[in-house]
Amino acid sequence: MTGSFMPCFKKLLNVLLLFVCFASAAYADGIEVNKAEIRLRDEGYQLSVDFDVNFSYQVQQALSLGVPLYFVGEFTMMRSRWYWLDEQVFQSEQSVKISYNVLTRQYRISRGALFQNFASFEEMMHILARQNSHYIPAEVMKSDVSYIAAARLRLDTKQLPKLMQVNVLTSRDWDLNSGWYRWVIRQAESAAKNADYRRD
Repeated sequence: MTGSFMPCFKKLLNVLLLFVCFASAAYADGIEVNKAEIRLRDEGYQLSVDFDVNFSYQVQQALSLGVPLYFVGEFTMMRSRWYWLDEQVFQSEQSVKISYNVLTRQYRISRGALFQNFASFEEMMHILARQNSHYIPAEVMKSDVSYIAAARLRLDTKQLPKLMQVNVLTSRDWDLNSGWYRWVIRQAESAAKNADYRRD
């Protein structure tokens, strides 16, 4: 009985270990890109990126204790030129502050003077994960020209309290940076459908 139990137990243990490994990979800390596109609106074109943002325990714990976190969304667009260096035709950067009020138990996202409150961490993170550039004037985009769009989202550790910045520099738990993601826009009219993704 004992002899037949041990192999089964080992198999079960191996399956559980594999599950833990896959679960850890699926919920790894950091920032990744899920989707990137360009859209045409009344105000002009807009770069839009859906990020997958996962906080480490240390980052989430600091937020829950009232430490505000600042994230920077950056966007650029270059015009490809075969005869010379690529030309930058657009650049956009915006800062987003997220915070938690211990007294009201509400999360908040602030963009300049504008803010929005959330009852749950998940609701706030859903909004943080969606980043949009400022509008690109429609006349900037030419239908017969290829463009290289790029975007990234990062935690601005310089905005953290001074006492925390020393520890942050030596800890990977605070390394929240998607890195630059680039995709080629072949035609402005159908850019969202004709995009090739590539990452540094």
